[in-house]
Amino acid sequence: MRLDETATTRSAATQPAAPHALPPGQRPAPLEPFGLTPFASVHPRVPARPSVTVGGAVRRPTQFDAAELLALPGHGDRRADLHCVTTWTAVGLEWHGVPFSAVHEVIAREVEPRGSARWVTFIALDGFRATMLLDDALTGDVLLADTLGGVPLTPDNGAPLRLVAPAHYGYKNVKHVCAIEYATRYKAGWRGWMSHPRGRVAMEERSRLLPGRVWRLFWRALLPSSRKAYTALRERTR
Repeated sequence: MRLDETATTRSAATQPAAPHALPPGQRPAPLEPFGLTPFASVHPRVPARPSVTVGGAVRRPTQFDAAELLALPGHGDRRADLHCVTTWTAVGLEWHGVPFSAVHEVIAREVEPRGSARWVTFIALDGFRATMLLDDALTGDVLLADTLGGVPLTPDNGAPLRLVAPAHYGYKNVKHVCAIEYATRYKAGWRGWMSHPRGRVAMEERSRLLPGRVWRLFWRALLPSSRKAYTALRERTR
């Protein structure tokens, strides 16, 4: 996970949709505020004119206006589940955004990623970051979203931009995206050894260590106390 899936208010868009088959180890649940404890007390301020800085293993680092990226062709609606690595799934969320493949096509022309840049890191305003295999990020279901349930993203649920990667655990679905870095190797980020380079839900790639079915039992047992600690700190620092 980024144990980070932060919610909007409990509208119809954030309630569990009609039951359907979930990936191994997942259970349906409402989308609620939750995250890595170190980020519970961090409340990013969204700039009036958001931008995305693109750098890393590129020839010409550049900054792009977020509105310009959101205006790219392909911008539209997508219904998708959000799977937290701690075994809960928010079902049938209605996102609106632009495919990352379209964003990559435009920014790559400007920054010219190096031929060996096979990874891409998404960086948030709160300092969180997660790395995906570039090929995974370019699949058709990965979005940079600016709307959830027909409402523009708020700071609580990931404004100004949120990565939506339905085939990957929530810790890959970075909120508050403000920068993108191309990389020649995998960078574990905040979750360290507890992350997985791919993080695919269908494969239960919950971590690089131990099988996913083992982690599922660990996270399910830890979830109540983790959620309580996160919520308490978040509310205390509002």
